[in-house]
Amino acid sequence: MEGTLSWSYVSSYCFPNPNHYTRWGRIFGPSAFDSIAGASSGIDRTPKLHSGTPSNTADGSPVFGPPSSRKRTHKVNTEVSPHRAVSAVRLLRIEQGGAFADLLSDKGRKALKNEMDYVERTLGFRTRDLEDRDVRLVSDVVGGAVRWRRYLDHLIMSLCNGEKTFRDMEPLLPQILRIGFFEIIKLGMPPYAVVDENVRLAKVSLRPGAGNMENNFLPLPKVEGDERAQARALATIHSHPVWMVRRWTKSLGQEEAVKLMNWNNTDPSFCVRVNLQKGFTRADLVMMLKDMKVPHKVSMYLDDFVRLQTGMQAIIQAGLLKEGLCSVQDESAGLVVSVVDPRPGETIIDCCAAPGGKAVFMASRLRSQGRIWAVDINKARLRVLKETSKIHNVDTVITAIHADLRLFCVNHLMKADKVLLDAPCSGLGVLSKRADLRWNRRLEDLGQLKQLQDELLDSASRLVKPGGILVYSTCSIDPEENEERVAAFLLRHREFAVDPVHRFVPAGFVSAIGFYNSDPIKHSMDGSFAARLIRSVSNSF
Repeated sequence: MEGTLSWSYVSSYCFPNPNHYTRWGRIFGPSAFDSIAGASSGIDRTPKLHSGTPSNTADGSPVFGPPSSRKRTHKVNTEVSPHRAVSAVRLLRIEQGGAFADLLSDKGRKALKNEMDYVERTLGFRTRDLEDRDVRLVSDVVGGAVRWRRYLDHLIMSLCNGEKTFRDMEPLLPQILRIGFFEIIKLGMPPYAVVDENVRLAKVSLRPGAGNMENNFLPLPKVEGDERAQARALATIHSHPVWMVRRWTKSLGQEEAVKLMNWNNTDPSFCVRVNLQKGFTRADLVMMLKDMKVPHKVSMYLDDFVRLQTGMQAIIQAGLLKEGLCSVQDESAGLVVSVVDPRPGETIIDCCAAPGGKAVFMASRLRSQGRIWAVDINKARLRVLKETSKIHNVDTVITAIHADLRLFCVNHLMKADKVLLDAPCSGLGVLSKRADLRWNRRLEDLGQLKQLQDELLDSASRLVKPGGILVYSTCSIDPEENEERVAAFLLRHREFAVDPVHRFVPAGFVSAIGFYNSDPIKHSMDGSFAARLIRSVSNSF
């Protein structure tokens, strides 16, 4: 138990509202409200907030409103804190599939203006502009509320009249309650301040009303009973889907599974890779970080990387990403590039390349000598890859190809020295950074992913020249997507054999059979996997 809570405002909204449309109807209209409330039917329930035509925001999601040329009056509410208004609306958008948890962006002030535009369209008013401290709070609160959603909902329901009451709430209310519980329980903010601020936001955003319910104890489920019951309790306490808890408990044991879930629930750290192509060294970055008073540690595993626990916003505002002096890349991804071991003069095919983090790093290792063919099925993500390669001065080395790999390998006879297949996967190794991913993954997804991974591996193998290297990698920690996929591939392709990775990464990352594994608990980085396979010279495909 992390603390007690006295929260009298919860009961104000813990009972079904007989007139849900009172507030929201004025903003969205009934059919739009149905869409936000999660109604499912064949009827088009896209929110029509204004009479204007739809347009796209910076993150690509559609919004509705008057044309930008039309003058608008902005109603500013100075009593509502900006970070709570933005957090509540962003959480609502995440729940409805229109946004991601990460607010940090190199788009700068334009991105922040977009967030406030969403607040105005959703709530009917704006707050004061977001300051740097507000942006950090939004990132912490949104990421935390998404990460701890199952746990927070359990606490909220314990103060309501059961799950039905909670499910019947107006769509914005659960977001406000999650914010409040998270700020008090996880961020340790003073309860009186959180209650006051969130009541104020609720009153101007939802129906008026107040109640007296108080509860000084938030019950947690007990980890007892059979395996299923224990998994359900752990899933609530540590805020993960039950199927993940059962899977990890079975494969890792309960103690290690709890450690993994605790890691996934911590605030993520980030790594920055310097761009040597622009003559910018790690020493240069360290000096700048010291000047900006950003806490940092140089990577123990990669010469070009620096670890950051906080301070990413300062790096963005300093323009280091926009100018291509460095890029955000986890050490686990950098070590996959080490497994590939790109060398000047080589031809490399990156099979699922976009948005391009590994392709750009590999290109920098070629030192302008060699060629990388970056293949991806997603045209929009390929555009990002092209832009990034240009910013990083490696666009002369990288050629982007829009294609389905399964067709590309049939229609093209090219053979490469090395082929990297960074395969689509469950992402179970990056749940700390991808707070929303745990709620978007289902156990059924793994079966479909494994079939796709097998198909892509078969296709990628056709592009490897005799004596060449095929690297299969994922950002998953699940053996079914990793070791088992490689074992199945080797049974189908006798012309390939394991090339142990001990020459390319530190010993602590090498498995007994010569694969690369990064462990979130052991290495304090994202979980990832890579197998290096060599093709026989004599037994060509």
